[in-house]
Amino acid sequence: MTTVKPRVRGFICVTSHPTGCAQHVQEQIDLVKSRGPIVGGPKKVLIIGASTGYGLSTRIAAAFGSGADTLGVFFERPSDKGRPASAGWYNSVAFEQAATEAGLYAKSINGDAFSHEIRRQTIEQLKADLGQVDMVIYSLASPIRVDPDSGEKFKSVLKPIGGDFTAKTVDTDKEQILDVSLPPATEEDIANTQKVMGGEDWTLWMNALRGADALAPGAKAIAYSYIGPEVTYPIYREGTIGKAKEHLEATAAELRIAGFDAYVSVNKAVVTQASSAIPVVPLYISILFKVMKEKGIHEGCIEQMDRMFREKIYGSAGVVTDDKGLIRVDDWEMREDVQEAVKAIWPGVNTDNLKSLTDFEDYQREFLRLFGFGLDGVDYDAEVELEVSVPSIG
Repeated sequence: MTTVKPRVRGFICVTSHPTGCAQHVQEQIDLVKSRGPIVGGPKKVLIIGASTGYGLSTRIAAAFGSGADTLGVFFERPSDKGRPASAGWYNSVAFEQAATEAGLYAKSINGDAFSHEIRRQTIEQLKADLGQVDMVIYSLASPIRVDPDSGEKFKSVLKPIGGDFTAKTVDTDKEQILDVSLPPATEEDIANTQKVMGGEDWTLWMNALRGADALAPGAKAIAYSYIGPEVTYPIYREGTIGKAKEHLEATAAELRIAGFDAYVSVNKAVVTQASSAIPVVPLYISILFKVMKEKGIHEGCIEQMDRMFREKIYGSAGVVTDDKGLIRVDDWEMREDVQEAVKAIWPGVNTDNLKSLTDFEDYQREFLRLFGFGLDGVDYDAEVELEVSVPSIG
């Protein structure tokens, strides 16, 4: 038993709080339940990348909105020698405990989702317990992928394409506005990032699931992407990550041609471990939060995934897409009035007015909440047990 305090290094918090993570999960559960059942929603769901961010929120929405049995796949670190487990580990333990108490099936597989071995284990678990799934969520966010056939390791990079990039950003540690510069990507950088974050692995998963007869007729497959505003284009949509996301989106179209009911959902900018690492994006999110809250349309991960199910996939109109076949849950973020308000604030932000012109303080709060800190009702001075688990994940 020990007390746990946040220790932040750059865009990563190296500690996490088991009670706080459990409370964060419970808050998401409560929100979904408060909105009533998701009519016609999924009943057996596989979530690949289920422990944090959009993947975790999707699992919660499916289970507690639609009564779905869920199998989650992720790669998280348990507690070791007095060191806290990763936030994703604590999230998953809390979710499984809550789902089991609610009478729902919930198991997880902890390992490298890019590997053939974890695919095999996952399919064996599905066949043994659920038979077939009617939804597959693909929400991996790893910076490294080992090709399961060649064994070659690929690493994604965050770089612009075609030239240097310099823009305003916020140093979240020092709470300062400064300029950030990044060199252009090489062709190898672009290819490697696509290899990690594109649609190749999603295709491997879908083909393996179909080959094992683990997909129910009409099963839906959803992967997640982001487009964002022009101010982030050079580092995101027109950079290496954007090229990988374009490949992911093209993969959805290819999967539909191959007979899968597959889509990419373009989601809103939110505070996640992944978004925190991207220059420019934390400042943009801080401004966006302020604007969307003032307009009464702010959403976090759980609100987004709950709305995706209710309005974009299982509503009366069925799957709702734009003219490119994309599900747009970023529709409120990209509203013209929202983006015009963000553009009006952006040029004038500096270190002195950061907290008055933006919602940077809430950005910081949301960042710490990802790791179980700053949750109402949690005594952070109390000692907690770091080694927590459930049978399916150790």
